[in-house]
Amino acid sequence: KQLYSIFLLKEKTNPQMLTGSWTEYSNFPENYLKGCKWAPDGSCILTNSADNVLRVFNVPPEIYSYSWDALTEMSPVLRMAEGDTIYDYCWYPKMSSLQPDTCFLASSSRDNPVHVWDAFYGEVRASFRPYNHLDELTAAHSLCFSPDGTQLYCGFDKMVRVFYTERPGRDCEERPTIVKKQGQSGIISCISFSPCQSVYACGSYSRCAGLYSCQDGTMLALLPTLHHGGLTHLLFSPDGNYLYTGGRKDPEILCWDLREPGKVVFSLKRNVSTNQRIYFDLDPSGRYLLSGDTEGVVSVWDTLSASPDANEELLQPQRRFQAHWDCTNGISIHPFMPLLATSSGQRQFPWPGDSEGDSASDTEGGAASRPQEVTREDNTLSLWWAGPLGAAEDGETRRDQEAVVVEV
Repeated sequence: KQLYSIFLLKEKTNPQMLTGSWTEYSNFPENYLKGCKWAPDGSCILTNSADNVLRVFNVPPEIYSYSWDALTEMSPVLRMAEGDTIYDYCWYPKMSSLQPDTCFLASSSRDNPVHVWDAFYGEVRASFRPYNHLDELTAAHSLCFSPDGTQLYCGFDKMVRVFYTERPGRDCEERPTIVKKQGQSGIISCISFSPCQSVYACGSYSRCAGLYSCQDGTMLALLPTLHHGGLTHLLFSPDGNYLYTGGRKDPEILCWDLREPGKVVFSLKRNVSTNQRIYFDLDPSGRYLLSGDTEGVVSVWDTLSASPDANEELLQPQRRFQAHWDCTNGISIHPFMPLLATSSGQRQFPWPGDSEGDSASDTEGGAASRPQEVTREDNTLSLWWAGPLGAAEDGETRRDQEAVVVEV
């Protein structure tokens, strides 16, 4: 599981762009992507884009046999259209293509209930309908299944609602993040579960993260507000000891030591001058963290290179490469193969000042940081080989598939 990280960092071994999808996103004006996520069993990739359509792409069989010369552009096997801007989406964690009953995902969009989609047929299986205190349907801004898949956690303004996966409808458990005027304020924009403990983390647009008990939602810790923008993504390390957080219009990814809540071990710098959600991901060992940025560059950090006694040390990337010519907003590492999936694009603004929106919808849509400049639009899903070339070493690698390495 660590082979691809080791090879990725070798001096002369660059990730190879194998295939991708670009024509699919050219039928709709400015149809930029908004992230990509591998299925838990690694059989397919899920994307979100500005046309409010979720797409599922199967892994091309040629990749398994190293028949890279036979690869063609990928086409989606499923398209699932939501009615409005998609706020968040996630796979069922126990998903296995060998068990069709487990093949589903959840999505939330503006002014709509949470939909559960069948990943075999692309149809809505069920809906979860959250209501506010006025008994009006309200949309979830973030989604995350519990690790065992029995519950679906949904983020709202100062509130997390927990639904039981096998019980669609409106019945849910409400867990306020502010109790007696104390706690975590703002819209809960991202949720992640610890892989080792019965703990989950919530990030909010109020620029802070909180740790909560899975049993009853009791707040265990509120991390200091050190981010410059509202949180858009957070992720636990595989051993559960560290939490990584990143925000909008915020160049830093912070690594928190959860054994000493409030302590930042180190920070990682990336170029994020947009409201758009810019994902990052850890390899299965938890050693290497990868993230794109608004310039299309992917950076790779070795988290073990940090000093054990470090305190907010700035960690330098081990490698950087140009993955796209526009904002690389999504990156997802395959669960067991040396494959990376990246997605690109952002909303283009023709006039200065149009990118200064501060609402939740602006965050999902993104904003070009320098509207005066002419940017090269690149709305693409790309698939990269980041491991040993193996059977492909004897073949000639096509120059147009090589990543551009950025010196660090």
